[in-house]
Amino acid sequence: MDRFRMIFQYFQSNSESVMNGICGLLALASVKMYTSFDFSCPCLPLYNMAYGLGIMFIPPIILFLCGLILNRQSLVMLEEWRRPPGCRKKDLAVIRYMCSSIMQRAMVAPVVWIIVTLLDGKCLICAFSGSVDPKKFVGFANVSTVQGQQLLAKVPCKDDELMRNNTSRKAVSRYLRCWSQALGWSILLILIIAAFLARWLRPCFNQATLLQARHWSNYIDIEQKIFEETCCEHSRLFAHKCILHFFESMQQEIKLHSFSLPREGEGAEGEEDLLRGITDQDQVNKLLKTWYYEKPPLDVSQAHQR
Repeated sequence: MDRFRMIFQYFQSNSESVMNGICGLLALASVKMYTSFDFSCPCLPLYNMAYGLGIMFIPPIILFLCGLILNRQSLVMLEEWRRPPGCRKKDLAVIRYMCSSIMQRAMVAPVVWIIVTLLDGKCLICAFSGSVDPKKFVGFANVSTVQGQQLLAKVPCKDDELMRNNTSRKAVSRYLRCWSQALGWSILLILIIAAFLARWLRPCFNQATLLQARHWSNYIDIEQKIFEETCCEHSRLFAHKCILHFFESMQQEIKLHSFSLPREGEGAEGEEDLLRGITDQDQVNKLLKTWYYEKPPLDVSQAHQR
């Protein structure tokens, strides 16, 4: 369990290479999920669109939420946005930078899923086969409106008895697949052009502001992790002292069973230094409350002056 927690904390780190690796893994997982998914269109007029659009957009929402959960900066950004200003003002530029970075990484896997589904075409054929104008296809032009809707809804089901050797079914399927693939390639081209422009136009803007936002976003994350590590160390020492005090009344029984405890005062001075003088529950609660409501200003020189 401890090993799993260490691995999870490692993958939650703020390292860009680790987060980019997680985004890549989620993108590959989305492709693998879609290729292994058994797509079965219901071929019913009232359910085709709901099923096709659901398969196209519900998994991306799940992948997007997974990307937010795995990104440690999501929680850090929310805490920074919601915290009281206290002695340290909040920089909206840093919060915007963190939000942009989180959204960009979280959107990779959902976009890959949508593009793959569009290039494959099955979802769009299932969703919009009933919306095609039957007059454009010979096999559906001479039937009533209700029959035409029922036949068009069965276009995705090539094994259906009515559609097995129907050439019009193949024509509708090719027509919708062409539109689906055209839409998928168009989205991919737009995204590539947008990424290209964003990368090449970035030097035209103020780089100093970007460097500051990146620096302080990393600082906020590192500060939070160091504070949590320090709290864990203090909790361990505090628990150790409480347990020793608890067993002080059992010294005689412990000696009879040949257990050894540190002598009174042995190592206590070092532990008291590490406890920073915080030796009871009220002090700990006050410290944590002060850290939340009144974070110290980012000025190390004040600490040296004190």
